[in-house]
Amino acid sequence: MRDLHAAKAYPIGQLCEIAGIQRSSYYKWLNRRESDNEKFNKTLLPLIKNAYEEKNGILGYRQMTIKLNREHHLRVNYKRIYRLMSILHLKSVCRRKRKSYVSSTPEITAENVLNRDFKSDEFGTKWLTDVTEMKYGHNKAYLSAILDLSDKSIVSFVVGHSNNNELVFRTFDIARQIYPGVKPIFHSDRGFQYTSKSFKKKLDDAGMTQSMSRVSRCIDNGPMESFWGMMKSEMYYLNKFNTYEELEAAIIEYVEYYNNHRYQKRLNCMTPLEYRQYLLHSAA
Repeated sequence: MRDLHAAKAYPIGQLCEIAGIQRSSYYKWLNRRESDNEKFNKTLLPLIKNAYEEKNGILGYRQMTIKLNREHHLRVNYKRIYRLMSILHLKSVCRRKRKSYVSSTPEITAENVLNRDFKSDEFGTKWLTDVTEMKYGHNKAYLSAILDLSDKSIVSFVVGHSNNNELVFRTFDIARQIYPGVKPIFHSDRGFQYTSKSFKKKLDDAGMTQSMSRVSRCIDNGPMESFWGMMKSEMYYLNKFNTYEELEAAIIEYVEYYNNHRYQKRLNCMTPLEYRQYLLHSAA
């Protein structure tokens, strides 16, 4: 209304009549002083827009709140950010898809030693692993990864053209090479790679305890499944990959972002590797 009056010289009385408000109400609004809360919201709006664009729209209001609080030294709650993102019509572009399973006849099986006890206060005591499928063009690629339950970090990962023993074995060998002294409970589903005698020997040689999910109970490997869903919704589903190299580069970039830059509420709003250092200092 104020802009129309200034630009077109429309009478205020007529504009108020069209809008269905009293002239006194308009002048009261016009002359009122902006509250501290409104001023603060105005400073937040561009920060929200910049953070949203920086991460290509993957941030929901929870991740947005953590990011702003961490990087701008604020103390903003989730409800405020939710309201402001709604005003800006910003919503996370992430979406999830269900995982499909392929049955196999196992050579060796193990009990569910982990038994959904996903809590760990020390790095290298509980590791989860799995393989997931992704597509590029008309072809498929496979990602194998190992996740530590104490800091939720990705310990090692390998991208390959085939879902085979080599993919899983390389992932395990890399993790053991980087962390040769750890002897965690090593939990997986009952995929053919993990139920092979060769893989069991690798675990025995490393002094690790094998644990497996029960049949058709993906929740037994819940945190690993959660990571797949997070990575796919925040990176994979948002892009179209024409070549293997494009997909591989995107996976490498995302894991680096996840380990070093993605804040998590369950980790006291730290990144996985930050939280690992926190655990080490707390134990010292």
